[in-house]
Amino acid sequence: MMRLMAMVLAGLGFMGAAHAAYDIDQLMSDLATQKGGKARFVEKRHVAMLDKPVQASGEMLFTPPDRLEKRTLLPKPETMVLDKDTLSLERDKRKFTISLANRPEAQAFVESIRSTLSGNRKALEQDYSLKLEGEAQRWVLTLVPSDPTIAGLLKRITVSGSRNQVRHIEYLQADGDRSEISIEPVETP
Repeated sequence: MMRLMAMVLAGLGFMGAAHAAYDIDQLMSDLATQKGGKARFVEKRHVAMLDKPVQASGEMLFTPPDRLEKRTLLPKPETMVLDKDTLSLERDKRKFTISLANRPEAQAFVESIRSTLSGNRKALEQDYSLKLEGEAQRWVLTLVPSDPTIAGLLKRITVSGSRNQVRHIEYLQADGDRSEISIEPVETP
């Protein structure tokens, strides 16, 4: 009888541990430990009007909490720098600068990236509902716009990774077009 009771209690303890799911607070805490860095990326844009995806590649640099630089090397050089509330784009020797304070939909899109990378749940929840699946070693975070203006442009963002590393981002636009970005961190000495 004692042995049966011990097995039942051990089983209950095991069941409790098995149901202790990885949650959004844990993910955000893990992401917040990331001190930034450099990564290579490959982006595939699936556009309904095109027969095959458009592919670009290059490198990204993130300096928490609010600087993100994306340097596209192929097929054509382009640099995008997000620094606080300013977005700069340089292409074909021309430079464009946008103040995000004047573009709330662009601000929300930018914050989806920046706030995820820095583990800022509060900022994410201002514009998105969050759903997390998986565990620390393999998680998937889905961001669904809660603002109708943003939802008119963007259906969802799916971010996946492992521990404090974002490895893949997918943007599904409201019109059905989508972009997938695969990210591979670069070790720095």
